[in-house]
Amino acid sequence: MSQPFTKAISLRYDELSGQECCLSCGGAINFADIKPGFRCADLGSGKGFDVLKMATLAGSDGFAWGIDVSEAMMETARENARKLNLYNTAFVKSELENIDLPDESLDLVLSNCTINHSLDQSKVWKEIFRILKPGGTFVVSDIFSLAEVPEEFRNSPDSVAECWAGAVTKDQYFKNINDSGFRKIELIEESKPYIKGKVNVCSFTVKGVKDI
Repeated sequence: MSQPFTKAISLRYDELSGQECCLSCGGAINFADIKPGFRCADLGSGKGFDVLKMATLAGSDGFAWGIDVSEAMMETARENARKLNLYNTAFVKSELENIDLPDESLDLVLSNCTINHSLDQSKVWKEIFRILKPGGTFVVSDIFSLAEVPEEFRNSPDSVAECWAGAVTKDQYFKNINDSGFRKIELIEESKPYIKGKVNVCSFTVKGVKDI
């Protein structure tokens, strides 16, 4: 993701970090089977609520990372973890196209309405494939557009930060997943079309497993 886009998104979420609001557009964690000892990550972790849930379910032998570009959001998340005495967590400032985690280190990757922010979503999916262990699972909630988003909006950092201008079509979304190496993919749920910003989109949740 280019610097102007990263800065626009980071500033937007820095401003929201102290507000009582929920930024998630999906409930990916509801479809994740988190076992004790699991090592997990949430891409676009925000205030860290899903990270804290993962850390609790994974237990003291497990670990949960939050990945985000907003330092203010991550500090809010760290404070939330401290309040709950959850020390099997860490929050890492990292772009999704180059996730600062080792190869084949995770059992589970979650993400809610975050991948659409990326200007290179195929690279994000390659990163998800890279950091998952063989047999590891991803659960992602996101949006796709019914038609290609016009370039005038796709190239606007503010529109991308509003969670719609980066949307790609359903065919392109699943092509990115397949091209990254995943073969076992399940569409769990899909909404009816609705207007978001200047485009028609659908929300959906997809789950996949990295082949052993």
